[in-house]
Amino acid sequence: MAENKDAVTHFDAIVVGSGISGGWAAKELCEKGLKTLVLERGRNVEHIRDYPTASTPVWDFKYRGALPKSVLDANPYISRAAGYDASTAHFFVKDADHPYIQEKPFEWIRGYQVGGKSLIWGRACARWSAMDFTAPHRYGYGIEWPVGYDDIAPWYSHVEKFIGVCGNKDGIDTMPDGEFQPAFELNCVEQHLKEVVAEKFNRHYVSGRWAQVTQPQEIHKEQHRQCLSRNLCMRGCPLGGYFSSNASTLPWAEKTGNLTIRPFSVVHSVIYDEQSGKAAGVKVIDAQTKEEIIYHAKIIFLNASALNTNLILLNSVSERFPNGLGNDNGLLGKYICFHNYRASVSGEFDGFEDKYYKVSKPSECIIPNFRNVYQQDTDFVGGYVIFSAGYREKLNDENVPAVLGAAFKEAISKPGKWGAYMYMQGETIPKASNHVRLSKDKKDEWGIPLLITSVDYDDNDDRMVKDFIEQGTAMMAAAGAKNIVVNDNRQPPGLDIHEMGGVRMGKDPATSLLNEWNQLHHCKNVFVTDGACMTSTGNQSPSILYMSLTARAANYAVEQLKKGAL
Repeated sequence: MAENKDAVTHFDAIVVGSGISGGWAAKELCEKGLKTLVLERGRNVEHIRDYPTASTPVWDFKYRGALPKSVLDANPYISRAAGYDASTAHFFVKDADHPYIQEKPFEWIRGYQVGGKSLIWGRACARWSAMDFTAPHRYGYGIEWPVGYDDIAPWYSHVEKFIGVCGNKDGIDTMPDGEFQPAFELNCVEQHLKEVVAEKFNRHYVSGRWAQVTQPQEIHKEQHRQCLSRNLCMRGCPLGGYFSSNASTLPWAEKTGNLTIRPFSVVHSVIYDEQSGKAAGVKVIDAQTKEEIIYHAKIIFLNASALNTNLILLNSVSERFPNGLGNDNGLLGKYICFHNYRASVSGEFDGFEDKYYKVSKPSECIIPNFRNVYQQDTDFVGGYVIFSAGYREKLNDENVPAVLGAAFKEAISKPGKWGAYMYMQGETIPKASNHVRLSKDKKDEWGIPLLITSVDYDDNDDRMVKDFIEQGTAMMAAAGAKNIVVNDNRQPPGLDIHEMGGVRMGKDPATSLLNEWNQLHHCKNVFVTDGACMTSTGNQSPSILYMSLTARAANYAVEQLKKGAL
């Protein structure tokens, strides 16, 4: 991809961050003819070339993919992230390299490279329902969103068609249908769970909507992408089977000739011009040389990931905005929220021993939210979805001979028992007490104040966990599961990798930072479309909503720029 050598410092647009939302901003802006600079604080990662473990067999890793104790001890936070092992560690930051201050336990998972966490995301892509947008205001635990499902639905379609999302049209109110490619089939235990959950609980158990190209359309053939169910996604896929910025949006943007990417670019702040009342550009610290560079642009998209976007805006001080860019109401950095992943239920299933599966599919099943949909029907607010899968153990360790030989080989060639699991993804309440702020006396190696995180669970989260455990256990038991194991791991926030808020959208500038087009209320040429913009968390995975909001905002920004309104 084209890298900037600093010969040019003036652009039509600057995008801060190259992950899921930043890649989409770059694609949309470049397609509309804007000369666009993408600033990435980490190293460059080229599609295919920079996936060193993409096809490495597990037996070729020193510890079969596990990491030595020395690495785990040196990285107590990042090593707890989903998918972190010897095959993917190069896409995660090291704890010591990027410090922050935890006022309350918060394990911040980051991936600093071109492509960001789009290389290592979970890929679930269900749409929010109309109720998800309205529930916080209806039930009194949040402010009103300035947009609704009907505003975003065309942009969901726009994104789904381009990235490739597999799924079935299931006709579920709480999980609207989209533009889908063929879904992954349910295996025999999943099909059994589907039938039991429908018959005994009147709930849906369906194939998940996942960002996998299962049946390439022309647009995906142009991107050279197809999923072959290798299920090695987080290593980087040389086939482009799953959506990432590296495999999809950034190469597409580069084809226009309008894209410039500058890696190793730590954004210090957005520069505000007092005379024009607009942002003039951004200040960058070169990650390697520590050189300070100013880049100018007509519009700026902040997509640095939720907490880094908060950090940049809080650090963007001026005479007009002494407390951070756009922060007239003092709410910047507040109402941080996340998804509650604490609890899981698993069990074993007898029978089905004559059945197996041909491929290791890279998706899970989902039970869409069934709580507090049309009215509050529990002792907590918000809802949760359940991700689930059935599997067969690879090794049958029963009646295995103690002596090596033909009998031993024969015994271990037979698969083990069937099992299944369920885990929750729960909505959390946006609260002013959950916040981030800048340290007044500690800075990183680039001279930028360290971020202080002060984020925690509350009683509502505990009640939701209790309900999920009761309902998950009941569904597993009704399906005949044995040896059911229940776990509330009480993991700190952050490990969900779904931090949101701090620069929330809203109708009223007194209670929000962004309008319905993701513009700062008080600095109209700055747009925030990553997780920082979220008014509430909903219960579905948020990435496809970020992408849709980004595409919508980018097209609006270009229209406004052409009209001379920015």
